[in-house]
Amino acid sequence: MEIEFEHKQSAHCENGVVSSLMKFNGYEISEPMIFGIGSGLLFCYIPFLKINHGPAITYRVMPGQIFNKFAKRVGVKFKKEKFKNEALAQKQLNKNLQNNIPVGLQVGVFNLTYFPDEYRFHFNAHNLIVYGKEGNHYLISDPIMERNTKLTSNELNKVRFAKGAFAPKGHMYYPIEFPKELHLEEAIIKGIKNTCNTMLAPIPVVGVKGIKYTANLIRKWPKKKGVKVANHYLGQIVRMQEEIGTGGGGFRYIYAAFLQEASKVLKNDKLYELSKEMTVIGDLWRDFALDASRIYKNRSAKLDVYNNVANQLDVLADKEKIFFQKLKKAI
Repeated sequence: MEIEFEHKQSAHCENGVVSSLMKFNGYEISEPMIFGIGSGLLFCYIPFLKINHGPAITYRVMPGQIFNKFAKRVGVKFKKEKFKNEALAQKQLNKNLQNNIPVGLQVGVFNLTYFPDEYRFHFNAHNLIVYGKEGNHYLISDPIMERNTKLTSNELNKVRFAKGAFAPKGHMYYPIEFPKELHLEEAIIKGIKNTCNTMLAPIPVVGVKGIKYTANLIRKWPKKKGVKVANHYLGQIVRMQEEIGTGGGGFRYIYAAFLQEASKVLKNDKLYELSKEMTVIGDLWRDFALDASRIYKNRSAKLDVYNNVANQLDVLADKEKIFFQKLKKAI
């Protein structure tokens, strides 16, 4: 039970899964284009959620929103299913494979046996594709892996029904209806407007205001929480940025690639210029991550080092505010 499926490595799992499923069904659409149309770019400090005993910060929209918005805006219909038990989830998966339908799955990372140990932590919003079965092994196309891999039935059930925040509950999805032709122009404009409105939203923890909010917290943590906790929290920010879901810098690079591609589709040179500006912003996010990692690795207790990285975030907030104001005007 194996479908002829071409594995493709990508920068981010959700974009990669949707791009590969679209290609399987005859539609060539890039990962950056899916990310941009799906309004994937974000910054949000989530005050009510803790991950690994640290603050939850996301540099992208919530799991599933990218492909939901992409599908709606280009006219593709996905079937999405969740299950109460492993047996029913496995039965439905097998049925799809027998009908030559590869499926996207939302899974937990911690028990993915093909992941290196250092990348296996409690994060339940990873996406991969199952495209076949050989004996007791399911054939896996995981977008962040260099090549195809496998999981046993038990291993796959374990990650499909991982517990905790964003528990996947066997979540399975796959496209079932397509338009005759993908009209990207309107979808691109809707995607850009949505991202601009979110990043410029008057909400303290979201977008550019959320970046400022986080900078202020970093300044307070050493005195309020103590150096040990402050360093753990700072390490958590870097981990959320650079290890979980591509990261703050990585997502900015993907968005830059989207704008470059969108400039050709819309014949809008301003988008090409803004793509270069976003690449520079991505570099600054990477600089912030490097400097922040030096603090928690050296266990520094000097308050000025926390102020320095907080200042970097303030600069990033200012630059992203100007950027998204210009992007909004450009379309």
